[in-house]
Amino acid sequence: MKSDIEIAQSAKMEPICKIAEKIGLREDDIDLYGKYKCKVSLDVLKNQKESSDGKLILVTAINPTPAGEGKSTVTVGLGDALHKKNKNVIIALREPSLGPVFGIKGGAAGGGFAQVVPMEDINLHFTGDMHAITSANNLLCAAIDNHLHQGNLLRIDQRRIVFKRVMDMNDRALREIVVGLGGKINGFPREDGFMITVASEIMAILCLSNSLMDLKERISKVLVAYDLDGNPVYCKDLNVQGAIALLMKDAIRPNLVQTLENTPAIIHGGPFANIAHGCNSILATKIALKLSDYTITEAGFGADLGAEKFFDIKCRYGKLKPACTVIVATVRALKHHGGVKKEDLNVPNVEALSIGIENLGKQIENIKKYGVPVVVAINKFVTDSSEELKFIEEYCDKLGVKASLTEVWEKGSEGGLDLASKVLNTIENEESKFKVLYDEKLMIKEKLDIIAREIYGAEGVTYVATAEKQIAELEKFKLDKLPICVAKTQYSLSDNPALLARPSGFKITVREVKVSNGAGFIVVLTGNVMTMPGLPKKPAAERMDINEDGSIVGLF
Repeated sequence: MKSDIEIAQSAKMEPICKIAEKIGLREDDIDLYGKYKCKVSLDVLKNQKESSDGKLILVTAINPTPAGEGKSTVTVGLGDALHKKNKNVIIALREPSLGPVFGIKGGAAGGGFAQVVPMEDINLHFTGDMHAITSANNLLCAAIDNHLHQGNLLRIDQRRIVFKRVMDMNDRALREIVVGLGGKINGFPREDGFMITVASEIMAILCLSNSLMDLKERISKVLVAYDLDGNPVYCKDLNVQGAIALLMKDAIRPNLVQTLENTPAIIHGGPFANIAHGCNSILATKIALKLSDYTITEAGFGADLGAEKFFDIKCRYGKLKPACTVIVATVRALKHHGGVKKEDLNVPNVEALSIGIENLGKQIENIKKYGVPVVVAINKFVTDSSEELKFIEEYCDKLGVKASLTEVWEKGSEGGLDLASKVLNTIENEESKFKVLYDEKLMIKEKLDIIAREIYGAEGVTYVATAEKQIAELEKFKLDKLPICVAKTQYSLSDNPALLARPSGFKITVREVKVSNGAGFIVVLTGNVMTMPGLPKKPAAERMDINEDGSIVGLF
């Protein structure tokens, strides 16, 4: 079989104007970025204000494993399958970051015969959103250091500046740096550091804003530092929120592309799925809902992180009501949760599967707590035995959940027709009674305890002394009445990556608590989260090249 990039390069794309026309967009509604991609005007939401929304379908997964689950591939394949059934459908995805593209992962926008295209453009710069976010973030950083240099009227404590610089590339050398060296003319020396752009709070704000003015208001609330008396200092105190919003005026507009099968796809925003909420933008999702009968979207990592944040953060702020959730699982990944080593995953092992499948069971249970109907997509591999596949189907049947064998990577839309039928049947016959898990006005510890017990299956939460002090500080400044965004390992329901399947008898340990006040959530860290990744020993960049005719090789 061809590589992903070879498949993408052989695609017969339609001009993006034609894709836009399919979903009712006029010439004035789009700005072209070449022949095959465009930005969509936010005026579409105003013009479609009286139109009813389509059905929102979330694609999530079991806890990730080295075996891979194929969540994005299933998302794209399901959209193509609904399109093949003549349904009016739009796929809404996140934008890739250049860091992972050139790092371990390489480029990706789905896979096999379930991809969004133009794949090279989407992975490399796209329409410049990442660069706009980088510039906006770093304008605020420049304003902070300039304020220190120009007399520091706000009495900012340079030891407590909490807003960092960013760049959209993996570069471990920039994690911890010193700025302001070289004498008086260069400002005051202080410790600083870089994060990758997708970890920026500006990115999270972009994805949780409901309008340009909402974005500007959220930017004004960003906590940048504390003063010498310990009081918070916000972006609005530096009076640069307007300039930052100005830099974001185009980036806030969603991007329209297409799949290999010419299904419309809106790709916009890509916040970290750990210290942020890991979903594409609210605006992209809302526009898709206005222009389609079915919108397919996804959330980062497994359902315990991605779906929980999608429901409790994104849906809360966007006033969204999901109609159905698809949980992606594979035989291989479930066997990994059952204790099988990666090199042995191709060997049939129903006994290990029977242990690992409890992870899927817990994720199904979690989704039902939000009142949303569930369908399981079994992403099929050629090494899966019929006995193993049957075991998963029977397990889901006992839980009253439909399961579908999905082969979209190999067969495109044809491999997702059964999944599409089961999703449609579920939406038609099971009413979504969506509700968030907790009231954001509760105390921080109360909210976290609900998430830990209900979603992770923990016996409770313990806090180190530093976290206790940070919680008290947030409560003192009334920065605590926000949803919780937990940063923990994605590999386990617990905060210990070694505890696979469905662990029990554990508590999660909170090591740090901080507020993303502009984005509108409280980040609770249960371990060290790497916000500036490094390149591996053999980065994906080493296998990439461009030929004399401009064709790209080795991207994925």
